[in-house]
Amino acid sequence: MQKNKILLSIIFLFVFNFTAQASSILTVYAPDYFASEWGPGPKIKKAFENFCSCKLQFVPGDPLSRLGLEGSKTKADILIGLNSDATLKARNLQLLAPHNILDPMPELPIDWSDNLFLPFNWSYVSFVFDNTKIVDPPKTFVDLANDPRDYKIIIQDPRTSPAGLALILWIKVIYGNKASEIWSKLSEKILTVTKGWSEAYGMFAAGESEMVLSFSTSPAYHQIIEDDYTKSALILEEGHYVYLELAAKVKGSKNFGLADEFMKFILSPDFQSIIPLTNWSYPVKLRESSWPPEFQDLPYPTKALFLNEDEASKLIPIALDEWLTVMSR
Repeated sequence: MQKNKILLSIIFLFVFNFTAQASSILTVYAPDYFASEWGPGPKIKKAFENFCSCKLQFVPGDPLSRLGLEGSKTKADILIGLNSDATLKARNLQLLAPHNILDPMPELPIDWSDNLFLPFNWSYVSFVFDNTKIVDPPKTFVDLANDPRDYKIIIQDPRTSPAGLALILWIKVIYGNKASEIWSKLSEKILTVTKGWSEAYGMFAAGESEMVLSFSTSPAYHQIIEDDYTKSALILEEGHYVYLELAAKVKGSKNFGLADEFMKFILSPDFQSIIPLTNWSYPVKLRESSWPPEFQDLPYPTKALFLNEDEASKLIPIALDEWLTVMSR
């Protein structure tokens, strides 16, 4: 009988320890770039594990698509790397939980208030160009579309790329019913349309085009990592579309307390200070005076353009149809 009690005690302790270990693993679904060795993931993992005495596990891929496929059986505790133009789709899954964080975000150029989605970094959608090949760059989309100089632009497909989607919304917000006219002329300068940002930017970096759709913060990478000042963001007078990246807590998380800790950690100096030199974006909470000098010196649009999810959802099918019609000619 005593042996049986001892055996049961050992089994209980094993099961308890296993359960405790399993529950102390925070599972975060993140895009490939975020979780990669050159992205912010590894440093964030190390910083949070030191803070929480737990384990953080990134699952790379498309966070939102994976959550949609898995539904309520998902193993995710957190989604990170969502784009602001996808919030309605994510919200409609009804699989996310409120974060209840009310911290101010002093460096965000727009007002943001949403209890499901928490911004962690941002930039402006912009074209990046080789300033040794394009001198006196265009000042507006009209100038860009009508520029007689012979140079080529690489963009991303709005059906597969968040940046590509932001571009068609950006033009639609500025030009409304005349957006097709801009695309009709701009299409003559487009060398190719890639599925995603990495392919497009890689071609540009290899010298295959003079301009590429990217972000206003992209030149900081070349300046800091490569000591290369030949890449500049094209700052247009009409304003630039704000590109937010967000995190959200999963309703069915088995580590709700740990998930809450991570959501709060996102706005901490430890997390925010990692963003500029790994995700090459502006942090939402860190004051500009604490940014790397190269980020402080980047040119800044005078006007921030943005659509909330309801506005974006109405414009996306219209803007996409206009873009497809022009690009298929």
